[in-house]
Parts: sequence; structure tokens; C-alpha cells
Amino acid sequence: MSKQDYYEVLGVSRDASEREIKKAYKRLAMKYHPDRTKGDKELEVKFKEIQEAYEILADSQKRAAYDQYGHAGVDPNRGGGAGHADFGDIFGDVFGDIFGGGGRRRSQARQGADLRYNLEMSLEDAVRGKHVEIEVPALHECEECHGSGAKKGTSPKTCPTCHGQGQVQMRQGFFAVQQTCPTCSGRGKIISDPCRKCHGQGRVERSKTLSVKIPAGVDTGDRIRLSGEGEAGELGGPAGDLYVQVHVRPHPIFKRDGNNLSCDVPISFTTAALGGEVEVPTLDGKVKLKVSPETQTGRQFRLRGKGVKSVRSGVQGDLMCKVVVETPVNLNQRQKDLLKELDDSMGTGDEAAKYRPKEKGFFDGVKRFFDDLTS
Repeated sequence: MSKQDYYEVLGVSRDASEREIKKAYKRLAMKYHPDRTKGDKELEVKFKEIQEAYEILADSQKRAAYDQYGHAGVDPNRGGGAGHADFGDIFGDVFGDIFGGGGRRRSQARQGADLRYNLEMSLEDAVRGKHVEIEVPALHECEECHGSGAKKGTSPKTCPTCHGQGQVQMRQGFFAVQQTCPTCSGRGKIISDPCRKCHGQGRVERSKTLSVKIPAGVDTGDRIRLSGEGEAGELGGPAGDLYVQVHVRPHPIFKRDGNNLSCDVPISFTTAALGGEVEVPTLDGKVKLKVSPETQTGRQFRLRGKGVKSVRSGVQGDLMCKVVVETPVNLNQRQKDLLKELDDSMGTGDEAAKYRPKEKGFFDGVKRFFDDLTS
């Protein structure tokens, strides 16, 4: 009985890529596996054909021989040696990426952990930028054993349980699960004579001082990454990174909103009514703010370019000054009489409304509200 074409068995074209062949095999193997076909002899034969086809087409040399000479080029009786793949090997190759590696050797070297340093700074320093020195405790490569963890003059040995893989495979029926090797904890090697300084860890803890440039315009939540300044890697792995997390302390005068600053500016009753100039603080010093006559509490004045320069775009923000009219306190009798005289001069009713339009508008609204309730 002649054999079916291997490409037809897997349902792929003759110019199919390795990835396409592997994908087709996965799909068919899961469909026709004996654990699923429940003893159906015909389907078991089909499964063996699928295995054989994949064994040939997944191997570049065997595939080339098959493409040139057909089945004769890979016939084991003629020296081709195709045969059938061991189920365990196929299981690891095909289903390994589903269950975690499938027996592929993992690198024993591990990258060091990333570290975070919380940096508190004033608003002034955040806006202008500065250089700061920070002291960071971290794990560093042991100078005695150079990170191997073994006593000087000795070296780690290959783990006898996982044979250096760092993982062991547990099989249950159709499924396999990769687990960290319990003997070497995933390192792939064991240390019989540990280094006295690091006790076999390959790393020791010590602090280091770093100079960090804080760019102008940073804000709370911004992070500065220092590559390779984290913890040392294990078994020759690269070091992690250090992230400096910025936190700007609250300011007694200014509040920040993105690139803009804001502050409350108290002004006298007289200045609010007649207008005038007041001194306003900025991060660069005091400036004069011209207040228009008849200014009300809550009005905002914008001082352009007196905010924060963006650390990303370079755009300069503004300073928003909110006016707060301050009611006079601790008045003497003469001052009270003058205010009373001023109030009397404004008259009552409609005459007073032209001096206090908001007051009249408010009480007119209140009157309409109660009239609606009683109507």
C-alpha cells in the first residue's frame, strides 16, 4: 500500500514554512491523539501517519531529501532513518510553548531586580531642576566569588535532578506541566561548598551613592530611569534598573496644575473698588499686578510665562492669580462711621441696586423662587 504524501497528511502546501507545518501538526495531533479517540484503531493509524509526516517535514535535511526523492529518500530501510518520533519528544516539542518550555534549556543567568527610590523635593527644585545625591541599598555581585556563589577555587555543579535545565516536567495523561526544580530552585546548578562572604548567594548587600540629574519641570509621579543601577544579576545576568520616583512637597503659596501655577491674592476692599496695583509672588521674585476697578472676589488674572516649563515639550506655563477681597476687621469707631456713611450714600431699593447689582439679582431670584412655590 502506497504512502500518502506527507504534505497532504498535514494539509499544507509544499512551500509551507516551518511555522505553518508546526501549526498544522499541533491542530491535527490534538484532534487525533489516542487519549481523545478512545481506542479507535483507524484513528490511531491516522495519528501515526501525522506523526511520521511531521517528523520528516519538521527536519530541514529530511524534508529536502523527501522533496527530491519522495518516500524513498527518507525510507529507514534505505538508510534514511525517518522512523517514528518518541511520544515524549513530540510532546515536549509541540506542546512545550503551551505548558512552559517543553524541555528547552532555560538560561540560568537571571537579571537583577529593578529598584525604586522615592525622592521628595520642593516645588522650586522641581521647577528649576537640580543634581541630587542619593544613597541606595542594593544587592551587588560578590567580589569574593564573582557572583558564582561557590567558594574560591571551586565552581557550581550541574544539578543531578534537572540536569541543568532548572525545571522538571510532570506528566499526567495528555498534559505536562513544567515546575521549578526543587533541588536547585531553578538555577540548574548546585553549590556544595558555598562562598563564605555571600553564603552561596553570589550577591552581597551594600549601599551606593549616586548623583542624579533631575530635569527642570518634573512633577509628582514622574520617574527617572537609571539603567543598570538596580540589583546585580544572578550567575552573570545583567543588573536591573533603578527608578527614581519624584514626589513634590505641597507649597505654602502655589498650587500646580500641569504647567500652570495658581495662588490666591488677597486685596483690600478699597483696591477692589477703586483699582490699583498689588505685589504678587512668583518663583522668580515679586511682580506688580494691576487690579481693575470694581474687581470682585474670585476674578482671575493671568501672568503669562510665570508658570512651569514643561519637562517634555518645553512649553512655559502661566501663573493664575485669584483675587480674594478681604473684609476689613478690627475697625475703630471713626472707620465704622465712614463705612456707614458710605453705605447710606448709596441709597436703598432700586437706587442702591446700581452699586450692588449682584445683591439685587440674588434677592430677586429668591423672591421668584418663593412666589413659584406658593402659586
